[in-house]
Amino acid sequence: MKSEPDEVSIDDLAAMPKKTIAWFGVRNYQARNFMRDQMQVGDLAFFYHSSCPEPGIAGVVRISKAAYADASQFDRHSPYYDPKATRAAPRWFNVEVTLVEKTRLVPLAELRAQRELAAMRLLQRGNRLSITPVEPGEWKFIDAKLLRR
Repeated sequence: MKSEPDEVSIDDLAAMPKKTIAWFGVRNYQARNFMRDQMQVGDLAFFYHSSCPEPGIAGVVRISKAAYADASQFDRHSPYYDPKATRAAPRWFNVEVTLVEKTRLVPLAELRAQRELAAMRLLQRGNRLSITPVEPGEWKFIDAKLLRR
């Protein structure tokens, strides 16, 4: 799950009440579908800093609330407002995540250097999705070999 640190960083999440936030503002249908259709309460996700001087994995979060309508789509003052969305037929959803742990930053360059992660969706050319699935083997490798250094 990617977040721009100037919007919400791992440190911001750690300072929040209950260390929990709604993962709002996703405006890509494929990323929305991953969140809405595949994420379950209890699932773990990497918290990834993007669009910053050193992008990379900064921590681990747990899905703490299943997908529900993203309120920002209805807020005319929000940059995420969507005039086509209605409360009866919302277009955008979010889950809530709770911080499990802040980790060392695992930079994008380090992820790319790992042969074992060559097929990882996050690392594919042209991937700009804010949410992408992580295969079990990829998770295990990152957790055991990269986060714990």
